[in-house]
Amino acid sequence: MFREMMRIKQQLPQEECIQILKNEPRGVLSVLGDDGYPYGMPINQYYCEEDGKIYFHSGKKGHKVDAIKRCDKASFCAYDQGFRREGEWALNIRSVIVFGRIEIIEDTEKVYEISRRLSRKFTDDEAYIEHEIVKSGPRTLMFALVPEHMTGKLVNEA
Repeated sequence: MFREMMRIKQQLPQEECIQILKNEPRGVLSVLGDDGYPYGMPINQYYCEEDGKIYFHSGKKGHKVDAIKRCDKASFCAYDQGFRREGEWALNIRSVIVFGRIEIIEDTEKVYEISRRLSRKFTDDEAYIEHEIVKSGPRTLMFALVPEHMTGKLVNEA
């Protein structure tokens, strides 16, 4: 069902893909938007090692939410900051693309716990995190991408 990578020599092992998802705070989530047009948006993410899902949060209304409710299939791309090999100008970037299905998280306590974990990717200010959860938690939609297929790649810009 899913295509094999064309440049197999550039493929990253699954463990490295997971490290990218764990370490990078954001990526691009793509869904099937209005009138069949792809809709990709930059979004913060949290990869949960316990269940292997990628969690996102948003408001409860909008283009993204409408698209997810119409079709649960999505893809997510995350990539690292890259590195340069000594003596080279070109950037080497590791990326991962995940295909899967979106599920809405209904359990309020889980929404708040994942919100805390996601927030800790950006700040260790627990008072701020708790304040934001109290203020915005009830208006937060949490959803997860349940991976069906994941590939990673190392690309040199040259």
